[in-house]
Amino acid sequence: MYAITVSEPGGPEAMQWAEVPDPVAKPGEVVLDVVASAVNRADLMQREGKYPPPPGASEIIGLECSGRIAALGEGVDGWAVGDEVCALLAGGGYAEKVAVPAAQLLPIPVGVDLVTAAGLPEVACTVWSNIVMAGRLSSGETFLVQGGSSGIGTHAIQVAKALGARVAATAGAPDRLERCRELGADIVIDYHDDIAEELKKATDGHGADVILDNMGAKGLAGNIAALAPDGRLVIIGMQGGVKGELDIGALLRKRGSVTAMGLRGRPVDGPNGKGAVVAEVTANVWPMIGDGTVKPIVHGTVPMARAAEAHRTLEGGGVVGKLLLTT
Repeated sequence: MYAITVSEPGGPEAMQWAEVPDPVAKPGEVVLDVVASAVNRADLMQREGKYPPPPGASEIIGLECSGRIAALGEGVDGWAVGDEVCALLAGGGYAEKVAVPAAQLLPIPVGVDLVTAAGLPEVACTVWSNIVMAGRLSSGETFLVQGGSSGIGTHAIQVAKALGARVAATAGAPDRLERCRELGADIVIDYHDDIAEELKKATDGHGADVILDNMGAKGLAGNIAALAPDGRLVIIGMQGGVKGELDIGALLRKRGSVTAMGLRGRPVDGPNGKGAVVAEVTANVWPMIGDGTVKPIVHGTVPMARAAEAHRTLEGGGVVGKLLLTT
């Protein structure tokens, strides 16, 4: 098969479309003929050598894909060769074939084509596991997503709205702020402004009950300031650095909590494993997509062999939703 390989960490030019060995299904796994994958910020970090795959995972970039089952490993039931699926991956998506635990397969949602489905597993599992399973977002609460026009953000806005939350989103330009509003955000805030102050103005001083943040250290103080009493800050990214100063006094006064939740390195099994997340997403989010309450947002598609172009586009800014790679 052919796959995107990275000979040494670097810029997009480090990626090459090259021939590599075909994957083989281990017990409990399936092999997929990949139709499409999607570009995530984590992929850029892996290409740069800053986000290595967990032990035992494929070195090939790519955290999600869609395709058709080509082979079943020992012990796999409930799926058949030829089934069209999408999958949450620990790696390997930028390739013509990939091996994946069967517990991380999802059916294609009703009304979604096979290519578009490639951009759903990572955002859906990230959003649900963080704002619901960890953040306990409930109807009537206020939810803030940092980076509302991103793949994660466009999905989180819609899911939080479907759950009955009042939704706030940040973005860095008027057109992206307007797109967040079109997707259901009740409050939109330019992230160049004082986010906490603007949110408090819009919520009569309340702030956010749940915040989903992808910046990490850079946004820590502002997110604590934006939290409502008993608020929950869930950090899922490190785009703004890994080390920051936490004002424990401010957190105590709000009875707040800070949680950092990764998805890629989780085990397959267990109550918080990827299999459990996939099962919850299939049961709760796929019906929202099937009835049109939540819509996949695709910025565009690029042939997988030209993945470097897609990385440059994402790095350049202005992408709304997901960039997809097709085999």
